[in-house]
Amino acid sequence: MKLLRYGAPGTEKPGLLDDAGLLRDLSGQLTDIDGSMLGDESLERLRALDPASLPIVEGEQRIGACVGNIGKFLCIGLNYSDHAAETGAAIPEHPILFFKANSAIVGAYDDVVMPRGSTHSDWECELGVVIGKTAKYVSKEAALDHVAGYCIVNDVSERHFQNHLTGQWTKGKSCDTYGPTGPWLVTRDEIPDPQKLDMALDVNGERMQTGNTATMIFSVAEIIEHLSHLFTLHPGDVISTGTPPGVGTAMKPEPRYLKKGDTMELTIDGLGQQRQRVDMDA
Repeated sequence: MKLLRYGAPGTEKPGLLDDAGLLRDLSGQLTDIDGSMLGDESLERLRALDPASLPIVEGEQRIGACVGNIGKFLCIGLNYSDHAAETGAAIPEHPILFFKANSAIVGAYDDVVMPRGSTHSDWECELGVVIGKTAKYVSKEAALDHVAGYCIVNDVSERHFQNHLTGQWTKGKSCDTYGPTGPWLVTRDEIPDPQKLDMALDVNGERMQTGNTATMIFSVAEIIEHLSHLFTLHPGDVISTGTPPGVGTAMKPEPRYLKKGDTMELTIDGLGQQRQRVDMDA
């Protein structure tokens, strides 16, 4: 299934994208796509529905973040061997963890608005993992059973804030609008192997990132195992699992950063497409 949330920010309604690409309203079945309905039993109930029995949503609709009321927005850094190589970073011994503020979360097609003074904002196409079942001390063999589904995340990053404002990476990762998530939550039955997904990101139509989740240093299952031994993962938590090579800050001979008017387009196999226009806070 491809689950989504549509409507104005703060008033999104639950929806389903059917096989014909039509948006179907799920308001008669549940109040939102969030942690309360991401368990296997709830998803099976939705899967048993005949999409043709659901109302078609007419007209152009804003698509919000594919999960509402996200609990923890967890991010893994330097998790692709080819990305670590382009930055000159050593391969980490354990997953590098940082948090992204939930106030960064926006829809897949919403504008990315750079904060005042930003001169080093960068792009990062990432596989997002949405937890569907509480995970505590799980093994990597059982880890994927705790996943509700997958989505695209653009881990937009202000590199100067991240690296030069003294403190943790969170400063450069948490700017408002710096976490486009979606457009859809694709349930795990449609993604049998999350380590075989091609991914790409373009800026103004120029290919910047090309990669595959096969080059992850730590697999999705290994990340969930590691994190669940540190703290409990709850339904509705989102893990952004790292980015492949091609980020602006690693470009040679000179880094390249986002500017007002740029457009980013992201794709991951089976998970749809994102598109954001870049603006600047007044």
